[in-house]
Amino acid sequence: MEKYNLTIVTEFILVGITNHHEFQVPLFGLYLIIYLTSLVDNLGMIILTIVDSRLQTPMYFFLRHLATTDLGYSTAVGPKMLRNFLVDQNIISFYACAIQSSFFGMFIVCEFFILSAMSYDRYVAICKPLLYTVIMSQKACWILVTIPYLYSIIVSLLVNIKIFTLSFCGYNVISHFYCDALPLLTLACSNTHEIEAIILIFSAFNLLSSLLIVIGSYLLILMAILRINSAEGKWKAFSTCGSHLTVVIVFYGTLIFMYLQPTFTHSIDTGKVISIFYTQVIPMLNPLTYSLRNKDVKDVLKKPMEKVHNLFS
Repeated sequence: MEKYNLTIVTEFILVGITNHHEFQVPLFGLYLIIYLTSLVDNLGMIILTIVDSRLQTPMYFFLRHLATTDLGYSTAVGPKMLRNFLVDQNIISFYACAIQSSFFGMFIVCEFFILSAMSYDRYVAICKPLLYTVIMSQKACWILVTIPYLYSIIVSLLVNIKIFTLSFCGYNVISHFYCDALPLLTLACSNTHEIEAIILIFSAFNLLSSLLIVIGSYLLILMAILRINSAEGKWKAFSTCGSHLTVVIVFYGTLIFMYLQPTFTHSIDTGKVISIFYTQVIPMLNPLTYSLRNKDVKDVLKKPMEKVHNLFS
């Protein structure tokens, strides 16, 4: 049997967003603002929903965990992405790459099912208002978030252990700005058919199962709203789920556009742009969407803003 001298990969080089040096500084400034806004917004949402007594309801409980997952996967990617603008070669060690990929996968998978749990919460609130406090008890809420966390940890560990026990040798340049599973598999010098099948199965299950829950919940909500006689009643019922529906459409729409577009129309640059949108822009937009469209959150924010205004006036 013939033997080959193979260089075992101990680190990877992340290509980043662009190779044009003239864009590095402006893009660094832009993405720094986006990441810091996301960080402040999501941390603020988490703190508000913990400390304020008016936000101790199931809806804000789920919103707190949505902010946690948004903060989790944006932070798994953001700092390393920003570093890429400041160095000539953005090197990431083999184990750091594995950690980044694991945390990103865990939080992004968890977000699917947190969003579906939130849609179920809105279904109960609109279709079964008299039983809402009974059905959406504290115990039920914790079950609806604990299962996604445990499931996402198991899936992420299973996928990433399979990926990072493959043999990587020689070429170590990842054509992305973070350690994503699919670009990593192209660098492997061992058979990847099994892990590709595992990723496909889990991706299809995560997307379809969570999306079916969301669609089913909103179809029942729509039927309930149509049975309401007054236009004011219909609008009031719809407004209780408007923010969540906006978040769902943006999140699922982005992922469906990215992964279901024809292969011949897909390019690395397009993939990077869409990846930036769902890893950095969506986590920034989600808390803003709930803050701007939600009366309770705006009322909570009004007092500290008034104090700041009075302090400087």
